[in-house]
Amino acid sequence: MFKYGSPLNFQRWLNDNQHLLKPPVGNQQIWADGDFMVTVVGGPNQRTDFHDDPVEEFFYQFKGNAYLLIWDRGRYERVELKEGDMWLMAPHVIHSPQRPEAGSLCLVIERKRPQGEHDALQWSCAACGTLIKRYEMQLESLVADLPPVYERFYATSEAERTCRECGQVHPGRAYQAWHESLKLQPPN
Repeated sequence: MFKYGSPLNFQRWLNDNQHLLKPPVGNQQIWADGDFMVTVVGGPNQRTDFHDDPVEEFFYQFKGNAYLLIWDRGRYERVELKEGDMWLMAPHVIHSPQRPEAGSLCLVIERKRPQGEHDALQWSCAACGTLIKRYEMQLESLVADLPPVYERFYATSEAERTCRECGQVHPGRAYQAWHESLKLQPPN
């Protein structure tokens, strides 16, 4: 038998796992023992955290629409992922996947992390971009390793979530309040 089993019927896998592609987690890894983390991510979800990934990420938005908020060159920008779009993102691009459409689906492929190459989740001020909190980790499972980090941030006090530059308080899990105060720059 082949190391990873027989070929997978992707549509059948989607049908069998649809119930896992909804909030609060919204994602499911297809193979657990490969050199790549091949994950399907479903909407809706909207986040206030940003991911710093030490490896490239490949996105294929195969159903519905989504977008990535990017922190780059001292400002927030938005990368649209329309249905049918693919995008290869470079390592260490500070990004926040936003999937506001219910039923949207994206295939995300990235390498497993070599020992010592850490991922990070970070939360920043929506008004000025100042880093509020950053947590680094040796990521092994997108499904299991990220939720405890979210809970750790959500358990912080209001004082710990106050921007040291402009005084705005990060609203924690209240993503709508964070997005309403977001200072998004138009694309160049």
